Amino acid sequence: MYNCLVIEDEPLAAEILRDYISEVPDLHLVASCRDVISASGYLRSHHIDVLFVDIHLPKIKGIDFVRTIQNQYQVILTTAYDQYAIEGYNLNVVDYLLKPIEFGRFLQAVQKLNKNRTVSAEPSEAIQQKGGFHFFNVDKRQVKVFLDDILYIESLKDYVKIHTAQHTLVTKLQIGEFESLMASPNMLRVHKSYIVNLDKVTAYSASQLEINTHEIPIGRTYKELIMKQLKI
Repeated sequence: MYNCLVIEDEPLAAEILRDYISEVPDLHLVASCRDVISASGYLRSHHIDVLFVDIHLPKIKGIDFVRTIQNQYQVILTTAYDQYAIEGYNLNVVDYLLKPIEFGRFLQAVQKLNKNRTVSAEPSEAIQQKGGFHFFNVDKRQVKVFLDDILYIESLKDYVKIHTAQHTLVTKLQIGEFESLMASPNMLRVHKSYIVNLDKVTAYSASQLEINTHEIPIGRTYKELIMKQLKI
């Protein structure tokens, strides 16, 4: 069963997606939101597997929202315009549905979703998930890191540096892979090279976040959504 969240500001389009989801036994609609801000707040307190995201949303575009949550959820984009297709696939979305969406085309997207889920669920050789912590491969040792202890993640190309209050670890993992592994709304991409634990942010400005004495830059692409998230 896949928990689904629809992010769509057009009532008719949202109703169609709700009806289609109800017809597929493996899908369960948890909620429907009209904009990115309300959806972001919802994601922080609910378990969601699949997002149906309209590209043209008020305030913040759906495509900009997807950039900030890459690999945390399986995403199916919906839109009346086809010019965003290439950009959507570059963001590794499951599928790209053009409105008006036919039920047969919707089912094709769901089938891709199932295939993606099977692939992404394969365990990594270097990482094992155990409830509230992960084991990371550090100097040929599997080191336990509790998710609540993570302050932020820093990209070092093919490696990431995991900063916690107690220590700093370096493991061979690209930041996109780490983002996919976490799949947590508290772990937010704020820059192409940084992911932060929102619960650990102690102060912020228009250009950077502060976690105790650490200063993390905010990327221009991520800025508007991050400001909204912090205010929530």
